[in-house]
Amino acid sequence: MRAFVSSIWRHPPPDLAIRTERCLAAAAEHWKGNERARIFFRADDIAVPGSRFARLLEIFSRHRVPLCLAVVPAWLTPPRWQVLKEAGKDSASLWCWHQHGWRHANHERQGKKQEFGPARSRRRLQRDIQHGRQRLEKLMGTRFYPVFTPPWNRCDARTLTVLEKLGYAGVSRSAGSRPAPPAGLPGFDVTVDLHTRRETAAGSGWNNLLGELFRTISAGSGGIMIHHQRMNHAAFDFLDLLLKMISSHRKLQPVSFKDLADNPGPP
Repeated sequence: MRAFVSSIWRHPPPDLAIRTERCLAAAAEHWKGNERARIFFRADDIAVPGSRFARLLEIFSRHRVPLCLAVVPAWLTPPRWQVLKEAGKDSASLWCWHQHGWRHANHERQGKKQEFGPARSRRRLQRDIQHGRQRLEKLMGTRFYPVFTPPWNRCDARTLTVLEKLGYAGVSRSAGSRPAPPAGLPGFDVTVDLHTRRETAAGSGWNNLLGELFRTISAGSGGIMIHHQRMNHAAFDFLDLLLKMISSHRKLQPVSFKDLADNPGPP
């Protein structure tokens, strides 16, 4: 079944480049920090090679911008990993391969979807976290970086405690997610959603997206979430434009989870 493509990518405005440039300029002017505002990009649901994935890596590679790749362990096989690794071999230092749950399966019978939520025992939560990490470490070796992105950006307090206990370098969810992570587990929150948007009107969708981008840069740090399966040509063109603008801006610094973990202070 074809992945859902948001209305904003079916109807991009003709003045998008100008609006984006003005948004970045205004946000950078609003940011008063002594260092550049730090922006990371996180691509979710990674495991299956394809033309969209190859195009995604090509754009990031061309602009020399890091990309945090959230890999679903149960979806990844040795042949698939070889293809994924080959696609990004010329820019291997840019990729931060990390863990996206275990199977990306919902276990909640009520409420919002969660793979690591209240419907399951702590023992099963920890088992799946460990199984996923072990699988990725076995396949990826030193390329794996121990950050955990829960599917649907949701998990419960027990999951966060387990991640801290197991020595993860951080957890990445949506900004404002609750509960907050424990003190020993940094949170790398995404603040801009490029592709899983639900606005039915493209105009309001673009206003909301550019508003998210403005607030992220104005605050000095944040993350931009990508779902390459939901991208059409317009979405790829915008990503290309956005990376060009961000990577060349004197007040903006594209970073990875590794950069944030090594330098956890305010930007």
